[in-house]
Amino acid sequence: MQSKLDFSQNRLCQLLNIKFPIIQGGMVWCSGWKLASAVAEAGGLGLIGSGSMRPDLLREHIRKANQATKKSFGVNIPLFYKYSEDFIQIILEEGVRYVVTSAGSPKKYTQTLKSAGVIVGHVVPSSVLALKCQDAGVDFVVCEGFEAGGHNGIDEITTFCLVPQVAKIIELPLAAAGGIGTGAQILAAQVLGADGVQIGTRFACTEESSAHPAFKQTIMNSHEASTVLTLKKLTPVRLAKNAFYQKICELEARGEDSVDNLKALLGTGRARKGIFEGDLEEGELEFGQIGSMVRDCPSVSEVMERLMDEYLKSKQKLVAV
Repeated sequence: MQSKLDFSQNRLCQLLNIKFPIIQGGMVWCSGWKLASAVAEAGGLGLIGSGSMRPDLLREHIRKANQATKKSFGVNIPLFYKYSEDFIQIILEEGVRYVVTSAGSPKKYTQTLKSAGVIVGHVVPSSVLALKCQDAGVDFVVCEGFEAGGHNGIDEITTFCLVPQVAKIIELPLAAAGGIGTGAQILAAQVLGADGVQIGTRFACTEESSAHPAFKQTIMNSHEASTVLTLKKLTPVRLAKNAFYQKICELEARGEDSVDNLKALLGTGRARKGIFEGDLEEGELEFGQIGSMVRDCPSVSEVMERLMDEYLKSKQKLVAV
């Protein structure tokens, strides 16, 4: 059924040199070279999630992705991360063509990257920040609602409220993110003004994802209220409710949820412990609200085929109404 779809005139597809208007989120401990290259081979933009890597490991993953695919893949860089400047240098040295930045000012590295021919996108949780992206010269914007897993906007703006507002005020190609995991939702995002989408949780639960099997199973077992936006005084992050989350709640109940106390509780390596090592009680389990609709762990190619089949069927249904 994919053969009936033609996105050759889609702005996001043209910009990123991809077959389908789908970007894979750069998720920590999930998005290594295997996932990024598999998404690229399946027709989307695959992203290596650098937020869980040291510089030497990022270079290794870029080189392995280059060996695995000649199609479009890039790197996601959370700008608050201590190695972000090192990552920029590695990206330039390794000839990476696409970069998506997040969690920081788009002005920081956009012109440095663009001067080297890199296509730059930036993730934002509000229309105000989307305008700043356009002013900074980014090539495309990813607007992410608070349904998304992991680090998030503090204002709790939903994807379907955010997308049409951003679409009205910027001229750049726009990808919607947060709570998207079906073909019908891709079509709905486009109806609201997006050119395409960025998908995280659905790709986190695939064969090529580097996440621990226990973490993937947690996603598959989740329901619509399994996650919550928390750690707002430190840095907002959507987490599954587990023993670690309960400790956060206990600090809040006692009025001891200062930034220092939250940092002490968080410590180091919580996301690795939960997502990569499979500690379902003491680790950070970061995934989005769409997890309640994820019930299997297929290959990336199967996911992409499903998404596009659902997209086409939804489009045909909409025309028939």
